[in-house]
Amino acid sequence: MTALQVLQLVVIGWMPGAAIFRLPWLDRDRRAGLPAEERLFWAIVISLAISLSLVLVLAAAGQYSLGRLLAANAGLAACAAAAARLDLRLGPAARRPGLSILLPLMLVALGIWRFFPPAEYVIGGKDPGVYIAEGIQIAQQGTFAYDDPVVSTVPPFARDLFFPSHEREEYYGLRFMGFFIMDPERGTVVGQFPHLFPASIAIGYGLDGLSGARRAVGVWAVLGLLAVYFAGAQLAGRAAAWSACVLLALHVVQVWFARYPNAEVVMQAFLFAALLALARNHHDRDTFFAPVAGLLLGLLFFLRVDAALSAMAVVIAIALLTAAGERRQTGVVVVLGACAVLAALYLLGPMRAYAERPILFLTHNVFWWHYLAGAALAAAVLALVLVSARNPALSTRVRGLAPVLVTAIVVLGAVYALYFREPAGKLAPYDAYALRDFTRFYLSNGGLLAALAGFMLLARHSFWRAPALFITVAVFALFFFYKIRIVPEHFWAARRFVPVILPGALLFACAAATWGLRQSGARRIVSAAIGAVFILLLGGHYARAARPVVDHLEYAGIIPELESLAGSIGADDLLLVESRDAGSDAHVFALPLAYIYARPVLVLASARPDREAFGTFLEWARTRYGAVYFLGGGGTELLARDWSAKSVASRRFQVPEYESAWSAFPRVVRRKEFDFGLYQLLPAAADPGMWFDLD
Repeated sequence: MTALQVLQLVVIGWMPGAAIFRLPWLDRDRRAGLPAEERLFWAIVISLAISLSLVLVLAAAGQYSLGRLLAANAGLAACAAAAARLDLRLGPAARRPGLSILLPLMLVALGIWRFFPPAEYVIGGKDPGVYIAEGIQIAQQGTFAYDDPVVSTVPPFARDLFFPSHEREEYYGLRFMGFFIMDPERGTVVGQFPHLFPASIAIGYGLDGLSGARRAVGVWAVLGLLAVYFAGAQLAGRAAAWSACVLLALHVVQVWFARYPNAEVVMQAFLFAALLALARNHHDRDTFFAPVAGLLLGLLFFLRVDAALSAMAVVIAIALLTAAGERRQTGVVVVLGACAVLAALYLLGPMRAYAERPILFLTHNVFWWHYLAGAALAAAVLALVLVSARNPALSTRVRGLAPVLVTAIVVLGAVYALYFREPAGKLAPYDAYALRDFTRFYLSNGGLLAALAGFMLLARHSFWRAPALFITVAVFALFFFYKIRIVPEHFWAARRFVPVILPGALLFACAAATWGLRQSGARRIVSAAIGAVFILLLGGHYARAARPVVDHLEYAGIIPELESLAGSIGADDLLLVESRDAGSDAHVFALPLAYIYARPVLVLASARPDREAFGTFLEWARTRYGAVYFLGGGGTELLARDWSAKSVASRRFQVPEYESAWSAFPRVVRRKEFDFGLYQLLPAAADPGMWFDLD
C-alpha cells in the first residue's frame, strides 16, 4: 500500500468522523470518557457512514469520483473544525489507551487472517458478480443510472435479439442478469440491488482497482466483528463479547460471507453499531449518539429491503423506552424518518424494479381491512405508550413486564420450532425446520441451549441497558425462523443468519458461559472454568467445520482468464455472447467484460435467434464497430447470409467452486469447467449467397 493510498484511507475512513465526534457540543466530555478503542471505532464508523452517504448523493447526481469524495470529506472536516473554532481536543476527560485495546486489535488480526484473500467472484449469473459490477460502474461512470451507449445504439428492429421487452412498467428488459434496462432509447441501465454496498465497492475500486473492489467485503466483515464486540461489551461485558467475536471469526458462515460479495456483512456492521449508539443514547444519556443511530439505521434502507425489520425492531424498542419513562429518542426518530422518506423516493424511483416484489406482496396479499386494523392497532399502542409515559406506576409495570414478555416469546418460539413444528399445507419443510437446520448445521444443540440461557439471564438483569439489541435479535429470529424466505441451498441460505441471528446467538451463548465471572470465591473459579471449556469446545467445532472454506478460494484463477479474454477484444469492437439457454456458462463472462473491462458486449436472448434479423444486425454492426466477435460454447444456432466465422481462440479451464447442498451442510470443493470459443464474424469472401452455421 502506497503513502497516497494510506492518506486516502484516512480521509475516507477516519477524518470526518473524528472531527464530528470531537465537536464541543452535546456534552463532549461524556463521550470523551469512552475507552480509546471505542472512540476510534466511532470515528471510523461515522466516517464510513458519511462517505457512503456522499457517494450515494454524488452518484444520484451523476457526479461521483474518488477525487470529489476526498474533497467533500476534507471540506466537511474543515467545516467542522471551523465551526468548533479549532476546539477539537477531547481534553482531560479522554482516557488513555489501556490493555483493553488489545482485545479489538486481536479481533482485527484474526479477521484479516480468516477473511482474506477474497473470492474471485466477478462473473455474472448470481448476486456477487452483480454487486461487484454495480460498484465498479459507479466508480467508472460516476452514477448508478448509466446511459449505456451499446444499448442505445442497437437499432429498434434488433432489440428483441438481445433484450426483448418484458412489457413491464418498472423496466423495459434485461441488459444482463441483475441489470435492468429502464429506457432503451437512452440506454439507461440500473443495477438490481440498492447501492450502499456497491458504493463501498466503488471506493475500493478507486483506491486499488479490482483488487480493492474485491476486498471491500472483507473490510466490512472485520468491521462487523468490531461492531458486535463493542455492542456486546456494553451489554454483557468484554469477556463475553470478545469470546463471541472469536467464535464468530472462526465460524464457517462468517468466513464464507466475509470473502463472498454480499450485503449482509454490511448490515451486520452498521446494525450492531446502531444498536450500540442507541444504548449509549438512552443508557449513558449521551444525546450525541441519537442522530448517529438514526443515520446508521437509515442507511440500511439503501442496502436491503429487509432493513425494514431492523427499523421495526428499533421502533418497538423506542416505544418500550418511551412507555418506561425514557424520553431521549427524538434525534433517532427524526433522522431515521428523514432517511426513510429519501429511501422511499429512491426505491419508488430508480429502484422501482427492485421494489416491485414487496410492492406486489403488499398490493396482492394485504387488503384494505388489514391496513385499517393495523392503523387502529398502531393508534391504540401509541395511546398506551403516551399514557404509560406520563404515569409512573404504569412505567414501572412496563419496566418489569417487558423483559419477561420478550424472553417468553423467544423461548416458547424456540421450543415450538425445535420440537413441534412440522410442514403442512403451504408450509414447506425447509421453512418448518429452519431453526432445526440452523442449529444442526451452524450453531449446535449446546450452542442453542447456551444462547437461550444467556438471553434469559441478560434479559432478567440487563434488558434496559440495550433493549433494542434484545428486540432486534428476537424480531429477526421470529421472522426468518417462521419462514426463511430463501431456497435451502447452503451456504447460500445461511446469509439469512449473518446480520443478526448468528452474532446474536453467539453473544448470548458466551454471556451464559461467562456468567460465573460475576460470582465470587470458589464459585467464580469453577463457573469460569466450565464456561471456558464450553467456549473452547464450541470454537474447536466451528474451526474444524470452517477449515475447508478457509483453505478455499472461490473461482480462483478466473480473473486472469477474463483479462486474457478482454485483451482479445478491442474497445471499439463488439462481442456477441451466447444466451443462457444455449447450454453453456459463457454468458457469465458478458457482465464483467462489459462493466469491469469496458468492452462493448451484447448477450443473445435466445440460442436460436431470428436469422434474417441477425443477418441485418451484423450488416449494421459492421458499420459501427471495428470488428464483431462471438463467444460461445457451441449451443447456439447462428445462421446469417453472406457472413463467415473465423476461430480466434478456444479455451477450456476449470476453477474451484464449493458445492451447494440442498438442506444439507456443504463439504466438497468441486471443479467448475468452462469450455468456449471466440470467433470473429466476417463478411463471406466468396459465394455471397451462402449462409454460415456456427453450432
